[in-house]
Amino acid sequence: MGIAQALQAVLGGQVAVTAYDDSVAGPPDAEVTLHVRDPRALTHMIVAPGELGLARGYVSGMLDLDAPDHHRALQVLSTGRHMADLSWAQRRAILRTLGREALHLVEPPPQEVGARRYLAGLRAHTRRRDALAVSHHYDVSNTFYSWVLGPSMAYTCAVYPDAAASLEQAQENKFDLVCRKLGLEPGMRLLDVGCGWGGMALHAAEHYGVEVVGVTLSRQQAEWGQKAAVEAGLSERVDLRFSDYRDVTGTFDAISSIGLTEHIGLAQLDAYAAHLASLLRPQGRLLNHCITRPDDDSPPIQRRGFITRYVFPDGELPGVGRIVGALQRAGLEVRHEENLREHYARTCAAWSRNLDDRWEQAVEEVGLGTARVWALYLAGSRLGFERNEIQLHQVLATRTTDGDSGAPLRPDWGV
Repeated sequence: MGIAQALQAVLGGQVAVTAYDDSVAGPPDAEVTLHVRDPRALTHMIVAPGELGLARGYVSGMLDLDAPDHHRALQVLSTGRHMADLSWAQRRAILRTLGREALHLVEPPPQEVGARRYLAGLRAHTRRRDALAVSHHYDVSNTFYSWVLGPSMAYTCAVYPDAAASLEQAQENKFDLVCRKLGLEPGMRLLDVGCGWGGMALHAAEHYGVEVVGVTLSRQQAEWGQKAAVEAGLSERVDLRFSDYRDVTGTFDAISSIGLTEHIGLAQLDAYAAHLASLLRPQGRLLNHCITRPDDDSPPIQRRGFITRYVFPDGELPGVGRIVGALQRAGLEVRHEENLREHYARTCAAWSRNLDDRWEQAVEEVGLGTARVWALYLAGSRLGFERNEIQLHQVLATRTTDGDSGAPLRPDWGV
């Protein structure tokens, strides 16, 4: 039995395999073919059985994929088995086939953040480590992000008004929905925490006449957003800062937190909610927009999995109930909540298409390994939202004072 036959026996009938020893296995008309280019790919799959091992092999270039797209590849691969699913007897039989060359230690690709890298020795969610973790993901390349995200530079779930809407229409609709939920009016002060490249801040200032303070831990994002504010003639009303949200002081009429909570850490949720609540005026509104687990009993992000090693170091997803509880403990009244997970599946699909359309340029800009990380990440995230393994919730709360929430009798922000 050759290498391909051994691996195909693990992965299942829907996947074809070719290997460096010229062995071939699996159906000739398979939608997905896994090409094993290097014996070290086998080491990755043995040392880290499951998605992490396959990702290491693919990101390093030791494995290649032939498939209609990355989404379909992951759909098919996720229906098969991994080394971790086999009994020890089955693993020993496969190891005998693969031989000693598959048992040498191999360093993970440089795109992987492991304990030995810059996060070593720093307790999770200190200011220093949070800054490093955010920089790892967001300070890749503004040019690369502009290709993937499109002109809006919005790196959060879009809200599609209908199935025919474009990504740009859906992102503008998302920003406008947040503004309406917050009840923004000219002259108000808005705080946008985790402001990214400034899309929400610019939209709110331009269309609702508010003054905005935005904060991000990514220097590249802050610089991009500051330039965009000047170019839009909004620099007098938009103040985008390279800063930690915990350093913000003052009083605001409204607060938007779009895609920040995922980076906070579960143990810090109460402190996060309390700090934001302290910045709200009486009857002020806060909107929290966050990827979540389906519930707090569902499996958390694997600390040693692909997402935490390659995409979001220290990322943690709460269930929406935990977010609601933190806001309530901070003295806020929850007024509205909705789940937008299908919209995020559509958003990830659009980002994946953008990456595919610019693939050669993206590889030249950030390197093949990083481009492959993104391809896997976007396709896997789309699959997770489609399968209800992850969700996206918007929670609207008010700083109700003496029984007065300042909220309308019925939601007045439309769809």
